[in-house]
Amino acid sequence: MSTIQMTTQDFKEKIFNWETEADWKYLGELPAIIDFYAEWCGPCKMIAPLLEELSDEYKGKIVIYKVDTDVEQELSAVFGIQSIPTMLFIGADGEPMMQPGALPKHVLKKIIEEKLLVTAKTMN
Repeated sequence: MSTIQMTTQDFKEKIFNWETEADWKYLGELPAIIDFYAEWCGPCKMIAPLLEELSDEYKGKIVIYKVDTDVEQELSAVFGIQSIPTMLFIGADGEPMMQPGALPKHVLKKIIEEKLLVTAKTMN
């Protein structure tokens, strides 16, 4: 499995620790997708293989994490997850973007290519 199962503690160590930082500060080095899901969720099961494929396709360029909302309730509450699946996209610039819903693979690829792998452009 190429996607990485993530606990609340993992999130605090690898993504962002809301207990020590007041403002968002991404701790990772690569852009990331965090999939908030549940085992009983049909749409979550539909996109799981797509995320595995994308994880392999973009290996070394992005990291894809999975958070089980039933197990990691504290983390889900911090982000106000109300519907699943919900994706947290974190681009090369470290900026987070939330997107609820099961997105098709071509949309996920577009977000990866246009938002995650593009570094912040300098203003002229």
